[in-house]
Amino acid sequence: MNATGFSWTRVGAILRKELREYRRNRFVVVTTMAVLPVVFILVPTIELIAIRTSLSGSKLNTRIGLSLVYMLIIPAVVPSVLAAYSMIGEREQGTLEAVLITPVHEEEMLIGKAFAALLPALAVAYAVFGVFLAAVAAFAQPAVVSAVLERSHLLVQLLFTPLIAGWSIWMGIAISTRVSDVRAAQQLSVVANIPPAAIAALMSLDVITPSLGLALGIAAGLLAVDGLAWRVVAAMFDRERLVTGRR
Repeated sequence: MNATGFSWTRVGAILRKELREYRRNRFVVVTTMAVLPVVFILVPTIELIAIRTSLSGSKLNTRIGLSLVYMLIIPAVVPSVLAAYSMIGEREQGTLEAVLITPVHEEEMLIGKAFAALLPALAVAYAVFGVFLAAVAAFAQPAVVSAVLERSHLLVQLLFTPLIAGWSIWMGIAISTRVSDVRAAQQLSVVANIPPAAIAALMSLDVITPSLGLALGIAAGLLAVDGLAWRVVAAMFDRERLVTGRR
């Protein structure tokens, strides 16, 4: 690929730079990747272990659905916090101008930053879900274990985790390019993640009856939206405004 075209090498350079920044940022490592996942795994795990088999089928499914919704909060919140910090963090550290004057294209920078938020988020989300399943299997009642391991529940979790994370990342980066305050950007990013997370939550709660066809259809639509979001964010990328901080 020529020097003026899209380069995955430059994307990789941005990715490695972002991951190094995460390691130096205690808030990101401790709060976002450790404390929040622990909170989200403790509440639903304790809830399911405490369930007695005397509950009716509908109440049992509702309790399980509510517990599984916690697992979907992780791919919505963790990457949104990372993505919302992507541009504002550069400005606060005084490194944004140096990055923007490099020959890295807007698309390359955005994809590199998106992958830097996506990979840790998926690692955390799937690890937490695995620990959650293991704890439930070891300590919960057999009926609860059977319901949690139902194929439709696993499908929703495995399929929608990266798609919700993708939406979360693009919304976070878009907000990060427009807002100059880190906390405001992170709060707005979390709010922007409500629509896809709500759909997945309704499927976990069986309000929308999950099926393979429906899940794949919604997933395909969300994938298309994620792709469109990347194009929109790339189009609204303004190097001068990012450096000056004007809105």
